[in-house]
Amino acid sequence: MEIQDRVAIITGGGGGIGSATARKWMSMGARQVILADYNEESALSAASQIGCKGVGLDVTNESDLVDLVEKTETEFGPIDIFFSNAGAGAEGGVEASNDAWQAQWDLHVMSHVYAARAVLPSMTARGEGYLVHTASAAGLLAAVGSAPYSVTKAACIKLAETLAIAHGDDGIRVSVLCPQGVNTAMAPRQLGDGGTDGIVEADYVAEKITEALRDEAFLILSHPEVQTYVERKASDTDRWLNGMRRLRRRSIDLLEGA
Repeated sequence: MEIQDRVAIITGGGGGIGSATARKWMSMGARQVILADYNEESALSAASQIGCKGVGLDVTNESDLVDLVEKTETEFGPIDIFFSNAGAGAEGGVEASNDAWQAQWDLHVMSHVYAARAVLPSMTARGEGYLVHTASAAGLLAAVGSAPYSVTKAACIKLAETLAIAHGDDGIRVSVLCPQGVNTAMAPRQLGDGGTDGIVEADYVAEKITEALRDEAFLILSHPEVQTYVERKASDTDRWLNGMRRLRRRSIDLLEGA
């Protein structure tokens, strides 16, 4: 899909990957990009700088998300791209609280479900549309010390796969972004948190996303090394788990030595 004259909604748009992507798309002639963020002030500020529209939105509230979709369609026309990008980190393992697990599930899975429900009827009626989901390399692999995040990001990837299979024949395209470290508020600071191949800039990720939409590629990687890790994991899972345990021990040693 080409970006020119398209209408897009980007959640988690107050900064980082979301605002960088909006900046890229507006420069390419998008008809309108709506930046939605839980922090309304951030969304409005970013949108003012870019020249698009900013709104406050809690993506875990389905009725609010539906309302945004309806208002966007009324004001700007059919939504061509819904980039479901909002996310947040969470520490801990199974001992993390039920509230922490539920919050991650609502943010990293159900928000994508709500977005798809809201835009798919119009997209399928037109025979065209694009869903983009931000997951994480942690969803393909694992983030040491962050079970709620890793598990829900893995579920996000599976949801994207399911949507691609179920609606590909309807003309709907789906991509899933699985970055490692990106220079945003969520950038990993420790080796074991997923930054093993360095930190890239949000503008670079926006370029990769745009290329993927043009090519209609499902998997978007900010770090090509992740593809190698996924292949190694698939070919010898036990060896991969041993390597991850070594990475965990190294991360603990670094933290204890700090």
